[in-house]
Amino acid sequence: MPDLPEASGPKPEVEAQLERKLSQEPPRALNSPIRIFQIYFEGWQRELLDPAFYPLDNSRNSSELMEFNVFEQLQRNAATQGVELWGALSWRFAEKTGMQGAELVKQIVEHPGYDVYFCNPHPNNEAIYHNMWVQGEVSHPQFLELVRLFYAAAGLDDKELTAIEPSSNFSAANYFVASQKFWSLFIPFVKRVLVTADKRLDPKIRDLIHSKVADDKALHAGATYIPFIVERLFMVFMRSEGKGLKAYKVALPERERELNVHLKLLREMKDVAHKTQSAWLAACWVNYRNLYLSQTNGKAWCEKYLRAITPIEVKFG
Repeated sequence: MPDLPEASGPKPEVEAQLERKLSQEPPRALNSPIRIFQIYFEGWQRELLDPAFYPLDNSRNSSELMEFNVFEQLQRNAATQGVELWGALSWRFAEKTGMQGAELVKQIVEHPGYDVYFCNPHPNNEAIYHNMWVQGEVSHPQFLELVRLFYAAAGLDDKELTAIEPSSNFSAANYFVASQKFWSLFIPFVKRVLVTADKRLDPKIRDLIHSKVADDKALHAGATYIPFIVERLFMVFMRSEGKGLKAYKVALPERERELNVHLKLLREMKDVAHKTQSAWLAACWVNYRNLYLSQTNGKAWCEKYLRAITPIEVKFG
């Protein structure tokens, strides 16, 4: 399988002397064979890092793939060899999840035997959207249209782009701590999908997908569509080449407490509809969801997005 084009500039490396430290001491959260790195880009961010994680200076990384590029580099680095589980999280992990590193490791240790531990820092999306692909439509211009073309070029089944998914299948932010087996399958899967799509896409569409149009609200440091596609490929992988792997969704109590009663009911309603495969209940959920969004997001938002995030038929993923 051909590799992706190499990013310009020097490769991100594990922080100086980190490998030696790892060989001499266990993760600081608990005495367990788990190595979790925390990515940062500027010196002031280091002060905000969690003491349970290992600092990883990523200031020299200019790769379009963002976190995925770090995963690739770490997988080949001695710092991740010989451990059961490893991952690389954002310097904003605590801010986004409301969780400290020690609690994350505690949940992992208390639920052994899984190949990947993941979470969703935005549980409100589980209540509002059919799936994470549909959610992307309100965050990135023409997202679903471009993703459909990407799927076709990559040889993926685009039926899942509009299917109703349960809350257990929502994942965001590339917050994974996983086994060697997971990484050995997931990384080649993503690379193969990206390379295949790039080869087959119309050049104009390919250029658009690799453009900063994706970050029109300037919230993601000028990112292209690629990292937003990659983070959503996790569940595609888990249903295909990773279907033999076991996944555990880490609970985020602080984020759960932020959900109002309507969001909790909407999420439960959608989950029950999915579990029972009830098209009637799914339609009721859509109606309730639309009413909620009209009250919370306003008329202008609904006129812009509501039709786009409401598929014309009920399908279950």
